[in-house]
Amino acid sequence: MPKIMGNSLAEHRERTRRALFDALSDLLAQRPFDKITLSDVAARAGVGRTAVYNHFTDKEDLLLAFMEHETGRYAKELAQALSNVADPIDRLRVYVRQQALIKRHYHFPATGPLARSVSRSTAGRLHAHAEQMTTMLTQILSDAMDAGAIPRQDPALVIPLIHACVLGGRPAPTEPRARAAYLDALDTFVLRAVGAPTPDHAVPAVRPPHATEPTPRPARAAG
Repeated sequence: MPKIMGNSLAEHRERTRRALFDALSDLLAQRPFDKITLSDVAARAGVGRTAVYNHFTDKEDLLLAFMEHETGRYAKELAQALSNVADPIDRLRVYVRQQALIKRHYHFPATGPLARSVSRSTAGRLHAHAEQMTTMLTQILSDAMDAGAIPRQDPALVIPLIHACVLGGRPAPTEPRARAAYLDALDTFVLRAVGAPTPDHAVPAVRPPHATEPTPRPARAAG
């Protein structure tokens, strides 16, 4: 009989799901989704392959559950961070920066290699999960327009352009100075695109959501 992970069957099921999600996340960071098998996920999670089928019907079902869980968690953490930033332009800047630093295999919104590795119906559902981020950015832009900080514009037209700019280009560099220069340029570019003046202060520092890449520390000078 499989070992129970937790003090109850419900806790066991939740821990097993989390272990499978963590395993899938690790594997997605290493190779494309179409090169991952359920056996790979089970082995990485430390559970039997048959245990996976107690939770998910197939690999795409696991992916959808993982993305729903991660998108919800990321959106909640980012919304919490933004709630401490009063100025709508600064909220836009924080949103853009955190999206730029998101781990490459998360793909919020769901475009690019991950979406192309699954069936059309699954790709559509992945896109639906990403609507949480669209809703958040719509509110930020609407607040900025209401405050007179940017000209009136249609968020439905502007948001795909912002996301394409932030998520459709190269990953943020890992070298600290190159990363800082890239993020500063991105900040200026997006603000100009929506018609906002460039503030004379840095992007507010917030607690980054778990899905963002850690900020590398500059190397210490020898001596």
